[in-house]
Amino acid sequence: MNHTQELQWIDYLVMIIYFGFVLGIGFVLKRFMRTSSEFLTAGRSIPAWVAGLAFLSANLGAQEVIGMAASGAKYGIATSHFYWLGAIPAMVFVGIFMMPFYYGSKAHSVPVYLLLRFDKKTRSLNAMTFAVMTVMSSGISMYAMALLIQTLHIFDAPFQMLGLPNSWVFHVSIIVSAVIVLGYIVLGGLTSAIYNEVLQFFLIVAGFAPLVFLGLRNVGGWSGLKEKLPSSFVHAWSGMGSPHNNPLGVEWFSLVMGLGFVLSFGYWCTDFLVVQRAMAADSMSAARRTPLIAAVPKMLFPFLVILPGLIALALTQPAHSAGSGESSAPKSAEVANVHESLIAPQVNVETGQVVKDKEGNPVLDYNTVIPQMLLHYFPSGMLGLGLTALLASFMSGMAGNVTAFNTVCTYDIYRAYIRKEASDEHYFRVAHFMTVFGVVLSVGAAYFAAAFNNIMDILQLVFAFVNAPLFATFLLGMFWKRTTGHGAFFGLLSGITAAALHQGLTIPEGSVPGIKGGWIAVVNTYSSEMAQNFWTAIFAWTTCFIVTIVISLATKPRPDNELKGLVYSLTEREHEASLAWYQRPVLLGVVVLCLTLVLNIIFF
Repeated sequence: MNHTQELQWIDYLVMIIYFGFVLGIGFVLKRFMRTSSEFLTAGRSIPAWVAGLAFLSANLGAQEVIGMAASGAKYGIATSHFYWLGAIPAMVFVGIFMMPFYYGSKAHSVPVYLLLRFDKKTRSLNAMTFAVMTVMSSGISMYAMALLIQTLHIFDAPFQMLGLPNSWVFHVSIIVSAVIVLGYIVLGGLTSAIYNEVLQFFLIVAGFAPLVFLGLRNVGGWSGLKEKLPSSFVHAWSGMGSPHNNPLGVEWFSLVMGLGFVLSFGYWCTDFLVVQRAMAADSMSAARRTPLIAAVPKMLFPFLVILPGLIALALTQPAHSAGSGESSAPKSAEVANVHESLIAPQVNVETGQVVKDKEGNPVLDYNTVIPQMLLHYFPSGMLGLGLTALLASFMSGMAGNVTAFNTVCTYDIYRAYIRKEASDEHYFRVAHFMTVFGVVLSVGAAYFAAAFNNIMDILQLVFAFVNAPLFATFLLGMFWKRTTGHGAFFGLLSGITAAALHQGLTIPEGSVPGIKGGWIAVVNTYSSEMAQNFWTAIFAWTTCFIVTIVISLATKPRPDNELKGLVYSLTEREHEASLAWYQRPVLLGVVVLCLTLVLNIIFF
């Protein structure tokens, strides 16, 4: 293990080969991109297993790989709730119940389904909020990429030769990463993104499995890890009776309701970024199996992306807190002063100065966990593979968001309201323009993300604003035929407003009013940013749910014959008797849920 490992020529060679392969896929597929449909929706021709891995990989961006490791270091094994509680049940639900509506309605996007089920104004509101969300998510990936390059000092030598300050490295990295991803998407559209996401999935596994193995061996295995960390950091459900007794700073109700129900189902069931992958499948059966196939590796990913954060914390943690058995996160984990830390202090990207808390102690930047771990454990060659895995995760998340953005902006905004009648060639050109536009907006979002020391915190905040109220709209629209377009629109609008008001009136402990909340007034302080996010989602969902019901009861519903295939009670069920057992979504879903329950029990 080399604490000052530097990149060698073989590391650069591995990365160059990867970039060449990725761009090569784009060039090969470019000749098949002749229409806007082929460019934006892949022509519904993707096999189930490919769509399943792409479904998972689209969510496996740099914000998850870096963000989940950051959350592992900040919150401990409780971060696994984002998988075993906050993902798997919702993935099963979308495969069994929701894909028949999406795929059967022939909608090319989530906003189009809202148009078919409700009306134009509901579709427009969702299209605009979703566009903002994808830009934010894309910007977070871009920020993560720039952070990686800055942490690894890849451009330091050229900058010194040119006499440029090192503080410019972050800014140049933003621009370089934007150009790379732009070229990647423009070449092959959604098809290129999907097949590259499958490649990226295997690269991420190959790059991170050795990191976890080496880290665990160094810390003394799982038993050694438990000895070096407070008990609450190695038990997923420990201390959930009170927000002050667990690292997440939440109690069981906000965890189950906020994450397990609202945020989880809101993301996996309504986010077009992932739904788009399933809708590209070649049949209804394949579309329903897509999220179920993705759920199997998804439940195992905590061991790849969360454990590095725990290992880094164990090696950074001051000796006096090791094995203390404390039930909550030690404050020293935030501002540890150690000689050899795998968690670097947070640095202001503008001034280059270390960020300090109210007491003048340096605040740790948990987003640097994965880069620091790679430099600490991997020799030359292996370091290149690990960095390539990170680059793959970055490109996966960035490309996924941009392909969703260009589809929604082209079809659901431009064609719907700006130019309704035009040739397909015209929309094809607009799709390319929207790709460029989305990348440019993402650059601005990257600087917004730089204000947070854990990118998962800001990601969940964005989901609380957009996905949480939208899930209430979908839930009522799909299972209550009485829901009206007016109810859906004003319910959705009120849910977003409720999220903004809650965030503006509350603040996480230790933060100052501003981006992280309290910009209206501070009426409540939460134990953590994640606790604030969960409750923001709960308020948004509840408000939307109630307002939608009240207004729907006061307005005229659509006749049943217009809702066939759009509402559960009016949709013909798919018969599974003729399918092999491994092709039956309900049976697959039950198996996946049982395996997830076992994991929760093991790490209880």
